Amino acid sequence: MFDVAVFGSLFLTLFVIMDPPGITPIFLALTAGRAAKVQRKMALQAVMVAFGVIAVFGLLGQQILDYLHVSVPALMIAGGLLLLLIALDLLTGKTDEPTQTKDVNVALVPLGMPLLAGPGAIVSVILAVQHADGVGGQVSVWSAIVAMHVVLWLTMRYSLLIIRVIKDGGVVLVTRLAGMMLSAIAVQQIINGVTQVIQNA
Repeated sequence: MFDVAVFGSLFLTLFVIMDPPGITPIFLALTAGRAAKVQRKMALQAVMVAFGVIAVFGLLGQQILDYLHVSVPALMIAGGLLLLLIALDLLTGKTDEPTQTKDVNVALVPLGMPLLAGPGAIVSVILAVQHADGVGGQVSVWSAIVAMHVVLWLTMRYSLLIIRVIKDGGVVLVTRLAGMMLSAIAVQQIINGVTQVIQNA
């Protein structure tokens, strides 16, 4: 049977970690200046990449980490460092990439991973899948994962309307704010990873 408690618990956990409202300014900053059609495509690409990564780790996560001898804290620190590099680019205005790859790259990194499919979401999904009881539990877990990604897509898809209102000057401001938010998220993620390493030592 479908377990509403499991579904609700994981959905709320992923909502807090993935933070659709918080990802909006970062998405707007990273996709600014592109055609509306391209922006919508990037929103879908980012969500599909995130779902793909989450699904792989949900199915094989612990085995992958064990095989590579990678700990969860190390994953958190690595993700934090990557986010910090992206944040510095946003703060300094260095967001341009080669024309032939920039659309794909932004959708994959950092939007798809590690912003959406970050260490926190990956670990939460791994634990939820491991602790789910029977077919009903698994269906509840995967339903929550799918529902969360639908919410993410809808949030980014319709946040593009904001760009029409704030214009170019507003986009620059949003970019700087996104950079500050992202740098704070990155530093906190690194601190959490280092803290766990110290606690496990």
